Formats: sequence, structure tokens, C-alpha cells
Amino acid sequence: MGTSGAVTTDISDVRQPAVKGHERDRGRSRAVGGRGRPHTRSPTGSTIGVVISDWATDPADAAAHFARRLAVETDVSDVHAALESGAPGFVLLDSRSREAWDQGHVPGAVHLPGREVAAHAEAELDRSVPVVTYCWGPGCNGATRAALVLSLLGYRVREMIGGFEYWAREGLPVETAGGLTRPDVDPLTAPRTVRCGC
Repeated sequence: MGTSGAVTTDISDVRQPAVKGHERDRGRSRAVGGRGRPHTRSPTGSTIGVVISDWATDPADAAAHFARRLAVETDVSDVHAALESGAPGFVLLDSRSREAWDQGHVPGAVHLPGREVAAHAEAELDRSVPVVTYCWGPGCNGATRAALVLSLLGYRVREMIGGFEYWAREGLPVETAGGLTRPDVDPLTAPRTVRCGC
């Protein structure tokens, strides 16, 4: 295991030390700031330590990290607002499969499946126009892979975090072969006001 103040990467023995029966965590994470080390119990019964007490990151390093993320990411609300303006200043690229595209997509998006980006980007996309990529959602890295390929080809590119999943969950227009639809808003993803204020 690691030394004091250091982040450990040795997970060969992460079992919880012996504790009294009433103190045992039954598969739930122990509250941060509670007694003992915060932990999560794995399916095998061993304990995986959660390193949150080491805040050694310099604020300037953290600021640089977040600035880098904001330089290459955008969100569903900002993309929608830009598209609604009529002059977004970018092309929106759906990198999902044909079947996914047919199920529904963002109106005005260009369809170019991720596995075809390297071969067809130059024929489909104007290199002078920035590109925003999206895929299914947070659990899919297809938009990230498409953005990587596009950036290697010399395109200015950002990824729409949340992907099509959050576009639909926020109740934004979805285009299908049958026309435009507007899904119900998922109250967990969209505020009741016009903007979330973030």
C-alpha cells in the first residue's frame, strides 16, 4: 500500500480491517467524513479505499485542467441554443450507427458513423467549420473517438457531453423518419426554468 499523503495504486490487499459487527458496512459506501476510511465493499467482500482526503492538487493545475475540458466540451443546452440562433458556427455530427440515427437524432445534425469518420470526413465536412460530435450518451465514448479522429485530421472539434440521451431527456426536438417529435422532459435532467443558471 502507499505511504502517508501518497495515492496508492497497489490494490493487492484492500480488505477491510476487522471491525465490530455493528460497524460493518453491508455493501454501502461509508459516509465521507465519518469514522474510519471511506470505502466501498466489492462483490467479493474486500474493501476498496476511496482517496478523497488528499487535496494536494495545486489550484492552478486544477484550473488548467478544467479550462482544457471546457475548450473541448460543450453541453446539450448550449448546442441547442446555438442551433436555435440559426447561425451556430459549427456543424453537429452524430457518430452513431445508421440504426441509432433512424431511431432519432438531433435535427440538423450530419450523420457519419464513428467507424467511417477517418475515411469520409474530408468528403462530408468543411475543414474550416468547427465540428461538435455526439453519440448515445455519457456511457458511450463514440463521440470522444470521433472527435479524436477529427482533431487528428485537422478539424476544430468539441464533444457534446450527455450525447443524444441527454438531448432527448431534456425534452429537446428529435427528428425521425416520421418528422419532429419532442420527448417529455426528464425532471432529473432539466430545470423547470428556462436555464439552469450554470
